[in-house]
Amino acid sequence: MALLRPTLWRAAVLGGVAIVMASLSSAPAEAGPPEIVERGALRVCADGNNMPFSNQAGEGFENRIAEMMADDLGLPVRYVWAPQVMGFVRNTLELRVCDVIIGIVAGYELVQNTSAYYRSVYALVLPHDAEIEIDSLTDEDLHGKRVGVVTDTPPVVPLRQAGARIKSYPLQVDTRTVGVVQQTVADVAEGTTDAAVLWGPIAGYFAAQHEPPLKVVPLDPRKEENVRVDYRITMGIRRNEPQWKDWLNDFIDRRQDDINRILAEYHVPLLDARGDPLVIAEGAKAE
Repeated sequence: MALLRPTLWRAAVLGGVAIVMASLSSAPAEAGPPEIVERGALRVCADGNNMPFSNQAGEGFENRIAEMMADDLGLPVRYVWAPQVMGFVRNTLELRVCDVIIGIVAGYELVQNTSAYYRSVYALVLPHDAEIEIDSLTDEDLHGKRVGVVTDTPPVVPLRQAGARIKSYPLQVDTRTVGVVQQTVADVAEGTTDAAVLWGPIAGYFAAQHEPPLKVVPLDPRKEENVRVDYRITMGIRRNEPQWKDWLNDFIDRRQDDINRILAEYHVPLLDARGDPLVIAEGAKAE
């Protein structure tokens, strides 16, 4: 094979470098993992009737977060809808028909978790003119009160120990036909119950739908000694997808302020790392 003269060799090398640099400069700055980009869409596993999280009209805060992700990837959003009940992960993510669940509790063993992007807490929903001050499930003011709570959720046992009269609502329902959480909050507004204890994002959103808005009191996790009432929420993906996880963690880190503002719009009670309320000023970035 003939050897290139030094001048030709240098020209070939410089030409190759120029081609590489040109290709890098033309690549999208936030290009996602190839297996996601090659599918031509951000495929999201979601419940089509589960406000305030998601619905088929795209009105939930998880819809909004998915749209931000898709914009960063330069892809459209494509949803796979399924009721978020037992078997949800098996029937969506594990079948590989979609690639991410936008909201799932940290440590959930059926998925690989990303970094947490918010921390929330169970909250009391009270009539708008309620004068009682309660921030704990063991508060003596709950004794004898008629309190709505979803079956098998953490608040049930301490409420019973406090002497509350519990009105139970079912946990596992097909959200396409049954509006359990809406009814739980509506019963407080109508006086059927004196209060309700619900997961914070649900409590905040549906309490604000009433006129006047119902009072929402986030519980203080440091006062609940025998039950956990606060949880960190992540995104869930399949295991053994390290590039996808890295991209999502980077997205969460870069867009955390935007995510916080969206959550605040939906009246989600947020906690900081110490368990104190995280207040997001309207139109301002979170600190």
